[in-house]
Amino acid sequence: MMLGVHDLAVTRGGIAILDRVSFGLDAGEALILRGPNGIGKTTLLRTVAGLQPPRAGRMDLPPEGAAYAGHADGLKATLSVTENLGFWARIYGQSDIAPALAAMELETLADRPAQNLSAGQKRRLGLARLLVTGRRLWLLDEPTVSLDAASVGLFAAAVRRHLAAGGAALMATHIDLGLDEARILDLTPYRATSPGSGQGGAFDDAFDGAFA
Repeated sequence: MMLGVHDLAVTRGGIAILDRVSFGLDAGEALILRGPNGIGKTTLLRTVAGLQPPRAGRMDLPPEGAAYAGHADGLKATLSVTENLGFWARIYGQSDIAPALAAMELETLADRPAQNLSAGQKRRLGLARLLVTGRRLWLLDEPTVSLDAASVGLFAAAVRRHLAAGGAALMATHIDLGLDEARILDLTPYRATSPGSGQGGAFDDAFDGAFA
């Protein structure tokens, strides 16, 4: 199993929002988190990524951990597209960034500083970093924000190739990526109901993140 989540409870601002969340994710599988705004999709992803501790429960991840793509693109503004990808590749012990440039159609922008990219181009570059991490497990929080339909298609194709190569993906997205094989997990039944736990809708999942 690529990812195992067992009776996980998570908090936001010290308040319990999800309780007893359990699921498994095997190699080649994608699982999409669903639920109303504020229920805790981002918080759950951040917890699985190790960016915050769980309130209770256990998570079993691959030994190398996971690649997490959050709301922030995590780019160095003055570095070029190539330099940004090269930086992240070195962080993860990788060297070849050409497939990532091609997958997100960034070749013609390779020498452009990140600060001169459009919002959609920055997002494509941020997502291209997934391809240079070498991590088998991807954790994705609304990955298609700022992407047009064509770019959504590029990203969906990258996810399919990742799954076909034995990877796995856990994601929160409101966009249909055309991944008919993906399973859906509705978090509504896992809403914490203990006194003082809060009702998820009163808070926003406004946390940003890049990679863990």
